[in-house]
Amino acid sequence: MRLGITGHRGLPRESERLIRTALNFTVQQYSPETLVGVSCIADGPDAWFAEAVLDHGGHIEVVVPASGYRDGLPAWHHATYDRLLRQAREVHSTGLSASDAHAHMAGSEILVRLADRLVAVWDGKPARGYGGTADVVEYANRNGVPVDVVWPDGATRDG
Repeated sequence: MRLGITGHRGLPRESERLIRTALNFTVQQYSPETLVGVSCIADGPDAWFAEAVLDHGGHIEVVVPASGYRDGLPAWHHATYDRLLRQAREVHSTGLSASDAHAHMAGSEILVRLADRLVAVWDGKPARGYGGTADVVEYANRNGVPVDVVWPDGATRDG
């Protein structure tokens, strides 16, 4: 089973706790022997999901939206990003260099095409900018990839 992940970044600490628990539960529904998590491993749900897959005994594949992607992530996340990238069984790239909304959506499109299902840490609201979680969910829906929304009671997008 190949599970892709998309989700809101910059979530408050209490939402992180709730969402990590929900992602762990989601991942545990699948056999670790056949589980592959596909993620762009950004800070937040992307990385939390990848960690949950690895902790469960599955494998991860990483999609890198742009060669400048890591530099656009918060400095405090670089060590986690590097660690997860090293643990990836396979790395996919868009071939783009600028880490912008276009590259992020291109990376998400690759991720969706690689996935049997998409896990979306999503509050159900429209994207705040092109390539946001809602856009990725819409892309998955248009392409026949089932979407499992993870948004636990009590989670909020803004702290």
